[in-house]
Amino acid sequence: MSGKGIHHVTAIAGPAQRNLDFYTRILGLRLVKKTVNFDDPGTYHLYYGDEAGHPGSILTFFPWEHVAPGRIGLGETQETVFRVPEGSIDYWTRRFVENGVAHQPLTRRFGEPLLSFQDPDGMRLALVAVPGIENEAGWNGAGIPADAAIRGFHGVNLLLAQAAPTGAILTDVFGFSEVGREGSLVRYSVPDGGAGSIVDINEAGGYLPARLGGGSVHHIAFRAADDAEEAAMVRKLAENHRIHTTEQKDRNYFRSVYFREPGHVLFEIATDVPGFAVDEPASTLGEALKLPSFLEARRSALEATLPRLEPSAT
Repeated sequence: MSGKGIHHVTAIAGPAQRNLDFYTRILGLRLVKKTVNFDDPGTYHLYYGDEAGHPGSILTFFPWEHVAPGRIGLGETQETVFRVPEGSIDYWTRRFVENGVAHQPLTRRFGEPLLSFQDPDGMRLALVAVPGIENEAGWNGAGIPADAAIRGFHGVNLLLAQAAPTGAILTDVFGFSEVGREGSLVRYSVPDGGAGSIVDINEAGGYLPARLGGGSVHHIAFRAADDAEEAAMVRKLAENHRIHTTEQKDRNYFRSVYFREPGHVLFEIATDVPGFAVDEPASTLGEALKLPSFLEARRSALEATLPRLEPSAT
């Protein structure tokens, strides 16, 4: 497999406007798509990322107004980690203090400076300072300097009882390799080291199972270049690991299959094509409510049901 890494991460949030404000006005991400949950169209599906919504930069949310809080536990993503240019951590620390963002003291993980924080729903996030990424695509919304803007994902941290069974999927199907161990953490990476190239597994038994809710990650999607590569991954899962996926689902901006990996985290395989500019110009991504064709007949009713969102920061 090509080993391109993470495509996107999808999480659960509370009020949509609060979610939009935090990710665009505090973190400075771009709202690259405003659509609905195709399986629950009375709810938004909001996508945040870099200027073009490149795979490896996309964090998406299902915001439910009155969702109960989730509980961190075994079988879920413990932390979602973004990359920022080396030297920008001090800027982000000051920004979090000025905006009342809950955060932890600066620490190091695998030798990298790491600043952990939480969003308003308690979702666990972190920034890692990475050298040599200053010229990569970003989105300096909300007045964030270009030399500090987020450059996509560093990776995710999974909380599992055992690392090896999930590691076997990462290495055999998605092209990752084990590259290091630190305490209870096992690090896997894809060779190119770009956005979304890291999966850390925190091998820690004794926790209760996770309970999904506000602040929980719903699933992690891994990249496939196209339908053919996705089909090859599906075959490898079945033949080598006796894991069967769902049928392919058309999500308009990518085509997906889903499965539970051995640690019970919901994994998705998502194609890089066709991308987020398939139904609106790249210059106006995220400004209009976009619906799949099968929901267009319900547009008026959905627009009347969905909460009104004030425009995001630019």
